[in-house]
Amino acid sequence: MHRLTEQEKAGVYKAISQRRDIRSFLPDPIPPEILDKLLLAAHQAPSVGLMQPWNFIIIQDPAVKVSLAHAVEKEKRALAIHYEGTGRELTFLEMKIAGILEAPVTLCVTCDPTRGGDHVLGRNSIPETDSMSVSCAIQNMWLAAYAEGVAMGWVSFYKKADVRTLLQIPYHIDPMALISLGYTDDYPDKPILELKDWEKRRSLQQLVFDNQWGQQQQISPKKS
Repeated sequence: MHRLTEQEKAGVYKAISQRRDIRSFLPDPIPPEILDKLLLAAHQAPSVGLMQPWNFIIIQDPAVKVSLAHAVEKEKRALAIHYEGTGRELTFLEMKIAGILEAPVTLCVTCDPTRGGDHVLGRNSIPETDSMSVSCAIQNMWLAAYAEGVAMGWVSFYKKADVRTLLQIPYHIDPMALISLGYTDDYPDKPILELKDWEKRRSLQQLVFDNQWGQQQQISPKKS
């Protein structure tokens, strides 16, 4: 196994802790060779049974971006109803949830549950491991994007039927994520939802159990 130097290890942990979900982008284009690196990083992700269930639709056409942005905004308005009377409705409506129109590139990352055939090693016991595998690919891309100085935003406000129709995706394929990529001059120190006082990061101590559920395990994570 290749051993990382202390400097290399620090870089890995820095990318993990400093990665952010970005919504504001500059119009500067992403060089094709950088985009290729991000796609390769995603494709090198682990997948259950090596099924590699992902595909990546690269979206740069302004008209398609407008249609996707409309689908996202429509879903945001629909979801706002759930926050009526909670004191959060105005915060939610004012929150920027996507940068599709600004970002030079948006990817639709999909999951094909049929890839690998009827029997995929590991997936037969836990079917949702195909989605887990795609999530690993997205995380790989996120860390690679940080390493390359590229901002990334994961958009999850949309109806899948709308995205399937707009991008002509077959019905059995799951459009798992819209990923906006670009450069930014607005990179927050903390996750946006923390800055908006929407949610706080929970203490790791409260989330780790010893041998069985509810039995607290004492931990002392060291900062790198």
